Amino acid sequence: MTAMSMNQALRSAMDVMLERDDRVVVFGEDVGYFGGVFRCTDGLQAKYGTSRVFDTPIAEGGIIGLAVGMGAYGLRPVAEIQFADYVYPGLDQIISEAARLRYRSSAEYTAPLVVRMPCGGGIHGGQTHSQSPEGIFTHVCGLTTVIPSNPYDAKGLLISAIEDNDPVIFLEPKRIYNGPFDGHHEAQIQPWTDHPLGEVPEGYF
Repeated sequence: MTAMSMNQALRSAMDVMLERDDRVVVFGEDVGYFGGVFRCTDGLQAKYGTSRVFDTPIAEGGIIGLAVGMGAYGLRPVAEIQFADYVYPGLDQIISEAARLRYRSSAEYTAPLVVRMPCGGGIHGGQTHSQSPEGIFTHVCGLTTVIPSNPYDAKGLLISAIEDNDPVIFLEPKRIYNGPFDGHHEAQIQPWTDHPLGEVPEGYF
């Protein structure tokens, strides 16, 4: 067991799955060379190369559409939308394509993809960096919506999401990337290293 913040636990989950399964690919805006706005993919491109961890244009509909095609082709894409607030241009691809692909094709095709998104407020992000669109996805048949609340769960749930044969919307509350939220927005963040749920297995679980 290792003390991890939530973003470190998420990175560890992607690292584990990239190593275990050659079909796993990670992509999104700034996730490659830069390592993501919240550093969740930091170091993964250097370790696995630009064909498995890569940057995309600022085109959310294209990011999701690419993930759907990759999933139907047999890969296991993990697509990041930089902030959940930006997912709306990709909703048609998620709802009309990813969520319905198994049913529409009589299970000839599936969409084993994960869409990761930082969500929620608490970081003074303003109007376009503080939204919580989870309610949209929980009402769509064919989608699984996941929101972890601590590093231990975050790693295990993301590994499970990547292994799922159907699309998973994986929402990450940005306020708790670095420490638990005690209900007071102005309080100093206490690190996950001081919390029992910050203890996370290093390998697969």
